[in-house]
Amino acid sequence: MVLTKAELIASLQNEARILLHLATKIDPTKVDYRPTPKQRSTLELLRYLSMMGPVMVQATKTGGFDAAAWTKEDQAAQARDFAQTVAAIGRQSDLYAKELGSMKDADFRADIEMFGSKSSKGAFLVSTVLCGYAAYRTQLFVYLKACGRTELNTMNLWAGMDAPMGA
Repeated sequence: MVLTKAELIASLQNEARILLHLATKIDPTKVDYRPTPKQRSTLELLRYLSMMGPVMVQATKTGGFDAAAWTKEDQAAQARDFAQTVAAIGRQSDLYAKELGSMKDADFRADIEMFGSKSSKGAFLVSTVLCGYAAYRTQLFVYLKACGRTELNTMNLWAGMDAPMGA
């Protein structure tokens, strides 16, 4: 695996931290913003992010996608209000430390087939969960910019902090 177990855990924890930072930038009157009628709203996007990573980690550990577990977690996420959704994201850091920390290095190298593709479990976690966070937090950032948060910059998106961009 290119990343060590500790590096993968830290990377996923950082993604959750950045999401929490971006969530503080959401105007409560804009949680229903969606760019087009068929796209997720800001709140729907956060709800998805509140369950996607944890469910995919569990699927990876058990060796396959469980549609019933996904549906159950999705329904729970859809019932959350904004504060509950942010709190669920806030719990992800500890969840990743516990769930991935309990895996052996050999577990990350074990083969898995999910969604029609074969890879190692470690590669699946990186390509699906870690990359998924990066993609969806970028979508959230674009939503924030579209809702008038023009002061947000690269530091908010990639470092999860308020800071002026360097000259």
